[in-house]
Amino acid sequence: MKIHLTAIAVILTVASSASLAQLPDPGFVIDERTAIVITDPQNDFLSPDGVTWGVVGESVTKNNTVENLETMFKLAKEKGIHVFISPHYYYEHDHNWQFEGALEVLMHNIGMFDRGDQLSLRGFNGSGADFLERYKKYIEQDFVTVVGPHKIYGPEQNDLSLQLRKQKIDKVILAGMSGNLCVESHLRALLEDGFEVAVVGDATASAILPGLDGNLAAQTNFRFVSSHVYSTKELVEAFENVQLSSQL
Repeated sequence: MKIHLTAIAVILTVASSASLAQLPDPGFVIDERTAIVITDPQNDFLSPDGVTWGVVGESVTKNNTVENLETMFKLAKEKGIHVFISPHYYYEHDHNWQFEGALEVLMHNIGMFDRGDQLSLRGFNGSGADFLERYKKYIEQDFVTVVGPHKIYGPEQNDLSLQLRKQKIDKVILAGMSGNLCVESHLRALLEDGFEVAVVGDATASAILPGLDGNLAAQTNFRFVSSHVYSTKELVEAFENVQLSSQL
């Protein structure tokens, strides 16, 4: 009996592994209820002068993230798709928090995304918290909405879901920085809030540290959790096959 049960356990394990190897791809249909959401398209992540470039630069460069995000802005403008930016800002009062997680401590120590005051833009232009210069010509247009800042990783504390709902949007194409932190947290939160979400895998990037590959972790979880993972090239092709009446 013991041998028989062991054999059954082995069979179940093999069957389970085979099932995971054939993980379904639910797919994603782009329509008038679809928007693009981009997290943290900011200098501290995407500029070689940013405070995190030493750990994210390899992934940003390999994924062609900066260029791929710009392609998404261009697609949105061409097709009349709303873009929502979920930025990351830390104000002076945020540095008075009484407890923090590991990366919160690191971000505060290196001055990541720092702004002096939420009611002032003094010192913002060109700072690490500012948007990458090449994106500003899109972000300053009417098809882009910049929502309130998220504070740790996910959008639970900002108005992203509200702004999406108010535009009658329930489908999101997600990209931005960083993949295994803010992008993945936005993905999970939006799913829990009832949105259908696809991710553009190479329009993200993540920190790579000795023995810790954030990009690999992110790309793995995107595939497990989202409805579909596009490459930027695949997204361009998908848009070529879609006829939309402009949302804007």
